[in-house]
Amino acid sequence: MNRSLLRLVLPILPLLVLILPACQLSSDDIPTYHVVSEWGQRGAGPGEFTEPIGLVVNGSEVFVSDAGNNRIQVFDLDGRFLRQFGEGGTALGELGRPMHLGVRRDTLYVAEYLNDRVQLFSPDGTSLAAFGTAGTGAGQFDAPSSATVDAEGRIHVADFYNQRIQILDPAGNMTKQIGTTGKDSREPGQFTYPTSVALFPDGGFVVADAYNHRIQAFGPDGAFRWMVPENVAWADSARGHFNVATSVVVSQQNIIHVADFYNHRIQLISENGEWLSTFGTQGSGSGQFNLPTGMAFDEEGNLFVVDFGNDRIQKFESR
Repeated sequence: MNRSLLRLVLPILPLLVLILPACQLSSDDIPTYHVVSEWGQRGAGPGEFTEPIGLVVNGSEVFVSDAGNNRIQVFDLDGRFLRQFGEGGTALGELGRPMHLGVRRDTLYVAEYLNDRVQLFSPDGTSLAAFGTAGTGAGQFDAPSSATVDAEGRIHVADFYNQRIQILDPAGNMTKQIGTTGKDSREPGQFTYPTSVALFPDGGFVVADAYNHRIQAFGPDGAFRWMVPENVAWADSARGHFNVATSVVVSQQNIIHVADFYNHRIQLISENGEWLSTFGTQGSGSGQFNLPTGMAFDEEGNLFVVDFGNDRIQKFESR
């Protein structure tokens, strides 16, 4: 598939509806969200975005991958611009379409879609290291779309065009692979353009299997646990179904939040795969979305959402 045509967006018609099992959590356990701030508009200046993709919160700072501008922008928790780093290029310190981000111990992990690598930065934007080259071998990438780091320093990379998740040690050496290299598939444990990985406290993880329109959960050893929806690979707008699942993040309550791209909404799924709730509609007003792509929580449980089509960030508080 031609990456210049794809660019993380593939229109697919909704076809099928299934009903998921009833939720086992009480309504009091399910958060509801309201907007407390928003920032950004189309452009290349400080605080402006062109096709933002992902973000991560590190302490009191929000790091946003401003993909179309080939840079990372940094804000405080209220959206005030602090600094930026990176520019288009291939040298260390330069970025080629940064995607979903990870962070561990004040080190930022940036998946570079165009440079086929993961680059590490200090919070001030100093390049610390990089690993990966273009290819299909172990530790190589074809348009990596996310880099998520666990407590042990293992890096989970969504290797987009290679149709796999690579789990790497802290030095960037592959220790495990989920999915078959170069083969898109609907089977459990296989992927069609995976875009994002989020971690559970027990070491398991959940994958946004974007163009299979589902999410898949795995144990710490990479063993398949479940997928939502089951036995469906078509886009749909029913609850618990997706029209390109672009990213996943897990809350402090172990609730999976899924950015449902073409449905312009966020869906909440339990750690066991049960649908909980949905919020957001298409639009440019507060609390509305135009193609959401990325999410992150701060230490207080506030949810930050990348509103790709509106070139902005929205911050939500839970009730």
